[in-house]
Amino acid sequence: MKDSAPSWLSAGLPHLWLPYAQMKTALPPLPVVSAEGCRIRLADGRELVDGIASWWSMCHGYRHPHIVSAMEKQLHTLSHIMFGGLAHEPACTLATRLSAIAPAGLSRVFFSDSGSVAVEVAMKMAVQFWYNKGERKRNKFLCFRHAYHGDTMGAMSLAEAEDSMHKAFAHYTPKQYIVDIPSDEYGFGEFEALLGSIAKTVAGMVIEPLVQGAGGMKFHSPDVLAELHRICKQYDILFIADEIATGFGRTGSLFACAEAGIAPDMLCLGKALTGGHIGLAATLATEEIFAAFLSDDPAFALMHGPTFMANPLACAAANASLDLFEREPRLRQVEAIERQLLEELEPCRKMPGVLDVRVRGAIGVVQIENMDSAKRRALHQKLIAEGVWLRPMEDVLYILPPLTITPEELAMLTGAARKVLST
Repeated sequence: MKDSAPSWLSAGLPHLWLPYAQMKTALPPLPVVSAEGCRIRLADGRELVDGIASWWSMCHGYRHPHIVSAMEKQLHTLSHIMFGGLAHEPACTLATRLSAIAPAGLSRVFFSDSGSVAVEVAMKMAVQFWYNKGERKRNKFLCFRHAYHGDTMGAMSLAEAEDSMHKAFAHYTPKQYIVDIPSDEYGFGEFEALLGSIAKTVAGMVIEPLVQGAGGMKFHSPDVLAELHRICKQYDILFIADEIATGFGRTGSLFACAEAGIAPDMLCLGKALTGGHIGLAATLATEEIFAAFLSDDPAFALMHGPTFMANPLACAAANASLDLFEREPRLRQVEAIERQLLEELEPCRKMPGVLDVRVRGAIGVVQIENMDSAKRRALHQKLIAEGVWLRPMEDVLYILPPLTITPEELAMLTGAARKVLST
């Protein structure tokens, strides 16, 4: 086993600016040379079982042969072409398929290249929807504490900034209505009273259905989601579902909204859209929203167009990923992962410093008290030593693996979690 870093890392690191990292004190990143299935291979020969699916995107595992084959085939015909005034088969096929499997009524698809931009597009659609209808004071959003919708400026405004990683921008981002997700009759009463007083200024409500991801892996029930949807409809508020993290089977259904029996006005997708193999995102909207942009006046059009939107290579990967959801038992695999996580993480509940253990679908969470940055770093290093790739976040250690993970690999993740938390 080599002791020194590969030359390419030594040469490149002085020029890199890494994500979510204080570069003065951050440990050097681990050099990766390949990945396959649920395994990451490092330059020194070690293998790590990936417990977070490359930020929750790699739902079918790394280098799935069907997706790789589709991308290779597409690469030889059309790797990219602008989507302004031109179209291509992979995007048209993907838009048709997404409309068919999405919650009812979401028949229009706007492509972009990252989840954060998909949220920005939804925000622009919502504000301009009301603007085009003559209601120009409806330019704010109702959103929730502990939310995370991305790192771009508009998306950042949809989360509480003061006590978050984005607090440096609290004075700069647009101001939205940020409240707690109600959980009981009293909370819903307060929520509805607030909405009644501000409805004429609200363009839409934005929520991560069932699971708030990067804000702390906090869960709410399908009943809560359904009631929020009902109230939005009552006050004519656009309901925007950010399923960038929860979409494509993660919570147990293809889309988390389905578990509440609701259909949003807009749906944001990303991450697992391509099976994690390449960046692509999409914002789906209803015909009612689309119709508000139709006019003889060019000013009514949605003026947004990412250079790499509907990239053919990415669309080919996404179509191949959808093939796998049709052909392979992904949702049954999620059920099995959920059962195993429930059983194997439960012992953590009695460990010192553990506040909560919770599981939904293929998401397992252990919440830990007094988890500062030093404790997170130490925990992370111990987990690597156990041969697993898990990164504690905020006050949680979470497991969110590829949906194709084997029971043996999942047991390595849960076993490592139990071991390091018990010491």
